Amino acid sequence: MMFQTIRTRLARALPDDALPLLDRVAVAAIFFLSGRTKVEGLFTIKPSTYELFRSEYALPLVPPELAAHMATTAEHAFPLLLVLGLCTRGAALGLLGMTAVIEVFVYPDAWPTHLSWAALLLPLVAKGGGKWAMDRLVIPNVTLKTT
Repeated sequence: MMFQTIRTRLARALPDDALPLLDRVAVAAIFFLSGRTKVEGLFTIKPSTYELFRSEYALPLVPPELAAHMATTAEHAFPLLLVLGLCTRGAALGLLGMTAVIEVFVYPDAWPTHLSWAALLLPLVAKGGGKWAMDRLVIPNVTLKTT
């Protein structure tokens, strides 16, 4: 009986519609803060960022300068879209792709961290940003029912 009361109170305090919002904000913070370490001012990529992509973050087939620009731009744009809930599925898919690249080519031993990022991103790709997303205003039927 006590557990049922606690469960009921928690359900009222944290409605299902809040979960995708929390998901969007949580994963956006991770990537946005990472992106901010790569720039100075509003959006001037630091020389150290280029060096990072030449050494530690070196990717096959992608020149380091291009990779630095792509990653830095993605780490700023996709999180902003997620927080707004605008183009949620596409933004989440982009960050999921970045996560896969980081896991495979940069930090393969960091799979527990990358798995937690994927766990936040996959529901957003599959179900969208939820009722509290701008996607619903732009294209009203874009969000699938999440129950």
